[in-house]
Amino acid sequence: MRRYALILLPIALMMALAAAPASAAARLVATFGLSGTTGTFVVSNPGTTAVSGWSITFELPSGVTASNPQHATLAQNGTKVTLTPAFYINTVAAGDDTEPYSPAFTLSAAAQPVTCTINRANCDGSGDDPPPPPPVAAEYVISGTSATFVVRNNSTTVLDGWSIVFDLPQGVTASNAEHGSLSQSGRTVTLTPAHYNDTVAAGGSTEPYSPSFTVSTAGAEPTACRINDVNCDGSPDQPPGAPSGLRSPVKTTRTISLAWDAATPGSLPITGYEVYNGASAAASVTGTSATVTGLSPDTSYTFTVKARDRKGTLSAASNAVTVRTNDPADDTEPPSTPGGLRSTGTSASTVTLAWNASTDNTSVAGYDVYAGSTRATTVTGTTATVSGLSPSTTYSFTVRARDAYDNLSPHSSAVEVTTSDVVENGYARVGYFVQWGIYGRQYFVKNLDTTGAAAKLTHINYAFGNIDPVNLTCLQGVTKGTTQNPQDPSQGDGAGDAEADYGRPFSAAQSVDGVADTGWEKLRGNFNQLKKLKAKHPHLKVLISLGGWTYSKYFSDVALTDASRKKFVSSCIDTYIKGNLPDYNGAGGPGTAAGIFDGIDLDWEWPGAEGHPGNHVRPEDKANNTLLIAEFRRQLDALTAETGERYLLTAFTPADPAKIDAGWDLPEVAKHLDIFNIQGYDFHGAGSDNSWEPNRTGHQGNLHLDTDSPYDPDFSVEKAVDVYLRAGVNPRKLTIGLAYYGRGWQNVADGGAYGEWQSAGGAAPGQFQEEAGTRGYSNLLAMVPGCTIRHDEQAVATYCYTGGNGQWWTIDDAWSIGKKTAWLKSKNLLGAMIWEMSGDPGVLTSALDAGLS
Repeated sequence: MRRYALILLPIALMMALAAAPASAAARLVATFGLSGTTGTFVVSNPGTTAVSGWSITFELPSGVTASNPQHATLAQNGTKVTLTPAFYINTVAAGDDTEPYSPAFTLSAAAQPVTCTINRANCDGSGDDPPPPPPVAAEYVISGTSATFVVRNNSTTVLDGWSIVFDLPQGVTASNAEHGSLSQSGRTVTLTPAHYNDTVAAGGSTEPYSPSFTVSTAGAEPTACRINDVNCDGSPDQPPGAPSGLRSPVKTTRTISLAWDAATPGSLPITGYEVYNGASAAASVTGTSATVTGLSPDTSYTFTVKARDRKGTLSAASNAVTVRTNDPADDTEPPSTPGGLRSTGTSASTVTLAWNASTDNTSVAGYDVYAGSTRATTVTGTTATVSGLSPSTTYSFTVRARDAYDNLSPHSSAVEVTTSDVVENGYARVGYFVQWGIYGRQYFVKNLDTTGAAAKLTHINYAFGNIDPVNLTCLQGVTKGTTQNPQDPSQGDGAGDAEADYGRPFSAAQSVDGVADTGWEKLRGNFNQLKKLKAKHPHLKVLISLGGWTYSKYFSDVALTDASRKKFVSSCIDTYIKGNLPDYNGAGGPGTAAGIFDGIDLDWEWPGAEGHPGNHVRPEDKANNTLLIAEFRRQLDALTAETGERYLLTAFTPADPAKIDAGWDLPEVAKHLDIFNIQGYDFHGAGSDNSWEPNRTGHQGNLHLDTDSPYDPDFSVEKAVDVYLRAGVNPRKLTIGLAYYGRGWQNVADGGAYGEWQSAGGAAPGQFQEEAGTRGYSNLLAMVPGCTIRHDEQAVATYCYTGGNGQWWTIDDAWSIGKKTAWLKSKNLLGAMIWEMSGDPGVLTSALDAGLS
């Protein structure tokens, strides 16, 4: 066993059998006894006050092991053993000892301890008093792949609440938490306690309920550890060490390249380096090299570098290096043109290039790589990886050689490269899960698993997150219902459902893994179930969907200025990607939702156009929508640089050409979005309050236009997709929407067409009282008897009619899904999106999966 940090107990420490000096009068004494291979430590308190909190650390001879502890827990790392008492002997009264419950253990061979300390002081009471322990500390114990944190409160007051943030080595993961919960983002893990060990008494510890977990690599230890933002071992914060070996491998007339040796981390991991030109900041980088540009020719500059840790603490400066830029008059001959430019690899966000070296009369200093007319990166070798690219996007690259006097070669021949799809060698199946589905619909995250949908979907969009109307940030931590009046302009103001998101405990029958919530976890509700679902189906990507019909009111405001965009995006990433949920009835806290969401889905309905009553709409929404999406991509990519994980950015986008034109600069937006989820439904409907089209039926999700339609203009999936394709959006960024619900009318005339395109008398009764004209697919089939299914072959649309001036419903079914998937495959589209999963007992998703297989 190994320990990250040995945090000894509260109070002053004591030990001894022998008489201790006056300075040691308040210390405990630990006396070792050996009977055969059973070792026992009797701990006594010769002082005049009780001592709470203690542990014994001792060394055994090489090869001897200790096991089977009684009245204590035991951890061994090599020859070092740490003995932690059971709670009932954690306090030793004045003049008393631990008998008859003194901690005992079995040795592999009869042996005496080589050294022994109790609370960091000699067990026999000799020697100076140790320094006082830190008020709060966390001790890490690892045995194989089983790890534990023992939290100790060495203060004289109750520790009310704690969390531990620690970093694991690259590639190591933590899981299977007991007595607490874990969330991991990249290498950083946040550990939060259960309700029963969240509070630690003065002088007490979390034993015997210390949080434990499994690490994927045996023996893995944290590279950094903080409890309540102080070091786990109680030591003062240490800045990073100063970088060393600063040097300049290459210089030109206007640039100086620098390199240095990595600094030694202090208390926290190093996240980057600051380069200084004299006293002025010159560059900020994450690696151990930088190129400073914009310098003057034939001029001397002095540089230093400082390391920066995760809190922004800077190290001392490195050694200084003075470099003089070259004089351009010394050489005016450019290098030769690079040849053989080629792509050697792609991903959804990167392209790797290689080329043949140029020659020069002096030396080639480096190469500038261009994406179109923009310089994407500069390298010194003949390979480069261009990052921050968009999936399913074609880029044209060229390379120019640069010599030490900044003479540039001509551009190389161009090579066009298309980045990989978000879903490689297959099709996307994006399903919306609605937070409120757990109420009247009784549709839980577990149902995604039991219906077989989770195994077939590629992405889940969790709907919806709202916008704080006052702070203009992502809103969480509130539970405020909306009014039932869909025309209320303030219907979504300040609304949310933290109860469903992460506050509500689920029973075993409602839980993905069959394990019930106690109601005291820091993460409960749908978020915790999504976490469990991802553990069971690792291929799934989960996105938080922001906005929707009711929560889009303030999008125009958050997108209005550069400052408002930066603030909003940062808050959304902090809340959902980093998982820093606000406290809600004991749930939430720093990092509690980390690792659940793999990206962000934007559902602004609609920029520059009519949406929910009261929505803020501005003429500049179209331009600001592009800028907002670009800011999301920029900040998500910046986080990728820290964690190594790429985050998805998708959007729900309109089918109506007028709404596309009003709010969507498709070529520009396509540079940043991974997926356009195109609305493929709600073309027609009565509306729950008959405010839409109550007097005539119509298909809500037809693939093609129907020549019988009386609506002008009318809509179709094909017509919508064509707008995106004509704008140059790669088809492998497009999904088409499918409706897992029907829209219906009542008092519908037959008209010789089984109610298709016929006069009606308003919305039909809905699945729920407040949702007239709408029923989930399975509810519709079960609750509207006599509704005969028919198919419009020309439009590719399914409907049903009860006949006799009855009800008429427009839906998707297995037949229409089969037709639509065949069509989207013929168009090489990325896949399909579903609104929303609660309507399907499994039939529709199976049809979708079959059609896309």
